[in-house]
Amino acid sequence: MPDTILSVWLLVISIHLLLFYFSKAQLYFEIWGTGLALPLVHGPFLYWYTRTLTNRKLSTVTILLHFLPFALTFLYLIPFILLPVDQKLFIIENEGVGYENFNKIRHVANIISGLLYVTLSSLVIRKHRQSIVHQFSSLEKINLQWLQYLIYWIGAIWVLVIVGNDKWIFTAVVLFILFIGFFGMRQVGIFYSLDISANKSEEILPHLTQESDHEYIDHALESRKYLKSGLSKEGSAKLHHDLLNLMKVEKPFRDCELSLSELASRLNTQPNHLSQVINEREGKNFYDYINTLRIEEFKRLASMPESRKYTLLALAQECGFNSKSSFNRYCKKVTGKSPSELLQVAEVS
Repeated sequence: MPDTILSVWLLVISIHLLLFYFSKAQLYFEIWGTGLALPLVHGPFLYWYTRTLTNRKLSTVTILLHFLPFALTFLYLIPFILLPVDQKLFIIENEGVGYENFNKIRHVANIISGLLYVTLSSLVIRKHRQSIVHQFSSLEKINLQWLQYLIYWIGAIWVLVIVGNDKWIFTAVVLFILFIGFFGMRQVGIFYSLDISANKSEEILPHLTQESDHEYIDHALESRKYLKSGLSKEGSAKLHHDLLNLMKVEKPFRDCELSLSELASRLNTQPNHLSQVINEREGKNFYDYINTLRIEEFKRLASMPESRKYTLLALAQECGFNSKSSFNRYCKKVTGKSPSELLQVAEVS
């Protein structure tokens, strides 16, 4: 579904650019005016694509409501589009005579739409990142950092729209098409349990504004979050014991793709119960809990003489890290030392 939305959106952008070129080159005045409503379509497409990509789908009615301003604007423009070419040229050459108020309203609406949907889409990305730390142990492929950058890029395009530099707008949009087409088609599917990420977690997640905030979660808020979970204290203690035993014996954290749902299945429990136990008894979200275990495993392996023939990256991958950057970042976060510094300490000890 996200690929379909992206493909249709890229087609609409391409049509918009073509109509823009026709107007600047003074070609095909018969269809001039067709693209005047199109700026109002890109914001809804961005928001719809972002929501769908993060598994927060919109209802059909909601989608139609988001595209309503575009539809109403286009309907209003139909009489102008159908005008004879000579009348249309007269209006254009006289700075939109007869449409002065409409042009002012349209200009303001375009700016409001652009900035509004850039903001809404950024908030969706933020909530997505706050959710996935409770579901996945590796985030590089699903954190949608590339999309956040492109949302910033769209924001810059709308600034250019306000400034009114057509040359820079055209160039920026072309680059946007290239980048979003490349990264969008490469993006893997993101599937997670909405029971936790979209509903229960939202009670606490808006209060977490920085990445480091996830390390220490307020226990009062956590208690409210799991107030109706149905997990008793005895059940929580048993599940925690089983979790620790599984991590010690089988070490499933070595699987770089380990997810909360998969781990819950191995423990014969519900994902929200397992998330509750990790949050309440370990004081961490799922991502931090698993990666802390991976760092501890790395320290154990690095201290073994037979491991010195392997590279740091090889040891990190053996512990469950799937990239050098994530390993370096989390090693520094947990230990306060770089991997090489940590290895030196291990060799000395």
